[in-house]
Amino acid sequence: MMRLVLTQLLLFLLPFIFYAIWLWASKKSNHPERWSKGPIAWLTLSGVGLVIAGFVAMASIDTAPEGKQFRPSEMRDGVFVPGRYE
Repeated sequence: MMRLVLTQLLLFLLPFIFYAIWLWASKKSNHPERWSKGPIAWLTLSGVGLVIAGFVAMASIDTAPEGKQFRPSEMRDGVFVPGRYE
């Protein structure tokens, strides 16, 4: 669950990070409070788009094998048995 949250947070912040690097590299403004609202709105929309694309990609990649049922990990007779598909 934490991997999912951190991945989606990184995808959302990615446009802001690249924009900040671009501002720093071009020496346009080193102060975020001087950013106009236009780029912030577009950065937010692109971040949301990346998050949606990330959810779609994860849903299409992380699928269970056809006809299999997941058995969660458990302790059996003092031995750890990892989760598996049966």
